[in-house]
Amino acid sequence: MPDNPVATRPIVEVAAGILLDTQGRYLLGQRPPGKPYAGYWEIPGGKIELGETVFCALQRELQEELGIQIEQGEELIMLEHAYTHAHVRLHVSIIRQWHGTPQGCEGQNLSWELLHQAKPQVSPLLPAAWPMLEHLRQYLAKQ
Repeated sequence: MPDNPVATRPIVEVAAGILLDTQGRYLLGQRPPGKPYAGYWEIPGGKIELGETVFCALQRELQEELGIQIEQGEELIMLEHAYTHAHVRLHVSIIRQWHGTPQGCEGQNLSWELLHQAKPQVSPLLPAAWPMLEHLRQYLAKQ
């Protein structure tokens, strides 16, 4: 039996999109009941399906979750995180433009948060979201 069963599980590929508006805000969604970490806040996105590119998965996921259409994304970073229920590889992109108004199409609550604030107004935040936001802050500080 392996010493660490979490480390031996297959990696789930995930596309995550940080929606960044012109007011310096980013969007968080609250995980709905019935999902792992229900009630936690996260960066929108989801699993990359077989044969999909990261961007195509992001387009599909943001349409399904938020009802918006995106035409481009800016790759930010790739991170891995081992949760108790899954080991995920997160392909994180910045989304600066979209068509439509984000809404919780899956019944999830949404919250626009100010990037310059150290912590979001909502909590708890999904653990993998923290490094995404830190990389975003560092990246934008260099621009």
